[in-house]
Amino acid sequence: MSYQTPKIAVSARLDIKKSAFITYSYPVSSREAAMFHVEQLRAQYPDARHWCWAYIIGDPNNTTSAGFDDDGEPSGTAGRPILNVLQHKSIGNVIIIVVRYFGGIKLGAGGLTRAYAGSAQAVVDEMTLQPYVPMMQVQIVADFAHESQCRYIVEDLQGHIDDVVYSKQVTLTVTIADADIATLKERLAMDGRVLED
Repeated sequence: MSYQTPKIAVSARLDIKKSAFITYSYPVSSREAAMFHVEQLRAQYPDARHWCWAYIIGDPNNTTSAGFDDDGEPSGTAGRPILNVLQHKSIGNVIIIVVRYFGGIKLGAGGLTRAYAGSAQAVVDEMTLQPYVPMMQVQIVADFAHESQCRYIVEDLQGHIDDVVYSKQVTLTVTIADADIATLKERLAMDGRVLED
């Protein structure tokens, strides 16, 4: 399950035969988040002709959640070419949205397919990609005296602390890479313990 995800939102623009193709890419983790960005761009560019998009949630090589929309362009000429670029580049947890302003010159089906694929590639070229790392949230229970050591271990493993509750003991809710859970348990042996579900 090796694929890349974008770190931040980016944009690019192509002008082809007087049509403007303004392309945005956003990191997303759900279809709802992806559709939120589509609606935002519809509001931002209300006079555009088309808002075509494709998204992949999860692994692009074994897609469990993907979608695309030609938004009125001829079938297969917009959303599918955008999706193909994402799959070819193995990029997941992302949506690419192309806002098109029609310039008066028809591009034909082949021209449209190339324009949308080119727009997707232009925004991919702007992306800062990072390897996808499956994360897991766990709780650590420790005595007050060992809290700082538990925090140090979590941070040393590139995890982050989401919440801390103080009662008879300290309960830290942390997010850490799946692959580091066993190491976390080993390193906490003397200082705290990971609560099992």
